Amino acid sequence: MPEPMRRALACARAAAEAGEVPVGAVITRAGKVLAEAGNETRRRADPTAHAEIVAIRAAAALLGAERLGDCDLWVTLEPCAMCAGAIAHARIARLYYAAADPKGGGVDHGARVFSHPTCHHRPEIYAGIGETEAATMLRDFFAQRR
Repeated sequence: MPEPMRRALACARAAAEAGEVPVGAVITRAGKVLAEAGNETRRRADPTAHAEIVAIRAAAALLGAERLGDCDLWVTLEPCAMCAGAIAHARIARLYYAAADPKGGGVDHGARVFSHPTCHHRPEIYAGIGETEAATMLRDFFAQRR
């Protein structure tokens, strides 16, 4: 498994330990990690603080640019429609995600944001990297709360 996905999974584990839904994201450029984050919606009391959004904000701040066209995003769960929209606006070059999200995904399921003709940017998409570990982590997290 590529190192950025390992790091994203570690961020997801840390999010779970903090009581957040276990999703982690890492942004890289030319193989170097620029930002990494786990979900922070509860900690920040912010429904937009998904791991992808937190990582995109951190990478954009680090680079001093709103466009991340030469960057890759590694995330443990298929991004929702909100995050897919942010990925398009940030012009992320490549999206790698682990587990599919048939219920809430916005890339290959649900809204399929990148397939709309009004979407101005479509990243290259690679799904299923680390899928088993990410899906197991999510299932275990929600099973403990039931």
